[in-house]
Amino acid sequence: MMKRLFSLLPASCRLLPVLAVCGVTHAGAQSTQPLPATTRTEHVVLVITDGLRWQELFRGADSTLLRTRQYVNDTTALKRDFWRDTPEARREALLPFLWGTVARQGQLFGDSASGSVARIGNRFRFSYPGYSETFTGFVDPRIDSNGYPPNPNTTVFEWLNRDSAFNGRVVAHATWNAFRRIINTERSGVPVYDGWDRGAPPRGDSVSTLLQALYRTHTQLWPDVALDAPMHQATLVTIARGLPKVLFVGYGETDEYAHSGRYDMYLRSAQQVDRFLAELWATVQRDPRTRDKVTLLVTTDHGRGWGAEWTDHGEKVDGAQYIWSAVMGPDTPALGVRRDTPTHQAQMAATIAALLGRDWRKAEPRAAAALPVFR
Repeated sequence: MMKRLFSLLPASCRLLPVLAVCGVTHAGAQSTQPLPATTRTEHVVLVITDGLRWQELFRGADSTLLRTRQYVNDTTALKRDFWRDTPEARREALLPFLWGTVARQGQLFGDSASGSVARIGNRFRFSYPGYSETFTGFVDPRIDSNGYPPNPNTTVFEWLNRDSAFNGRVVAHATWNAFRRIINTERSGVPVYDGWDRGAPPRGDSVSTLLQALYRTHTQLWPDVALDAPMHQATLVTIARGLPKVLFVGYGETDEYAHSGRYDMYLRSAQQVDRFLAELWATVQRDPRTRDKVTLLVTTDHGRGWGAEWTDHGEKVDGAQYIWSAVMGPDTPALGVRRDTPTHQAQMAATIAALLGRDWRKAEPRAAAALPVFR
């Protein structure tokens, strides 16, 4: 797999070590928000779109990249679709669901220009370490490559799957075929449908058979990352059969097109993910069994570089340590863009558990505190 701000940050933040930024020490040692005694959330859906920068999320299309023919095949069409006069208008043109629904009904973190820096803790700044940090709540320095073997650490998904209230109702769908290792599906018992070879569950019905055929016969643009669209359809089939208590969905095209230097396709893939999010949300809200009982979490696994380095990320790429996250659900007040609220990638695991009435940090003391999203 090609898994390959700074100037906007206060000067006091630029020289801090990886695990401390603007007063935020290692996430596991942060001051904690009291967990709610009860929650109304009965289902958690975590969505990650790989390598989508905070710059596009909060400001929309980058004016320089948008006009660079090296990165864009049709600059006229891209400017027509994504360029607007203000950052607010540009971001809404790019991500209408995140800004038209999530920002109004939930909370967004990671606008680094507003003192709301969101960052990763691992020094590697690429996918496997980032996903493991997200799913476990802490940094394991042993995980230093995307080819790392099955995760030796227990993820919050595995832990919840052991709970009788959630057993057999934790599922993952993703495009990248590394998730079977990151979640360690053989040990955890969590079904992971990822990659080209097992993107659709083998249920034997006509829809699943068709999806399997599409995966099997489609030209593989990237050998270890399937396309977002069939994975999304497989996810909808899973939801139609009964929304899992915990559902992870991992889209991968944003990262792949960025590595390819295709800013046009990067933007269009990001917008398509936004449409997918809107469809997922509409589906669970339309069903009386899940209406107003679902919390949606959206984030990314790493950032990207500045300027010409927008195509890349990694240990030596400045800017790749900055990410973002969004939360919307019945236990999350509608506060919009959170300002002066630094956050950390490792906080997601405890947030997932807390939304379901569980304390992940009691089981895993190394884990970071939950995000400050509760009422």
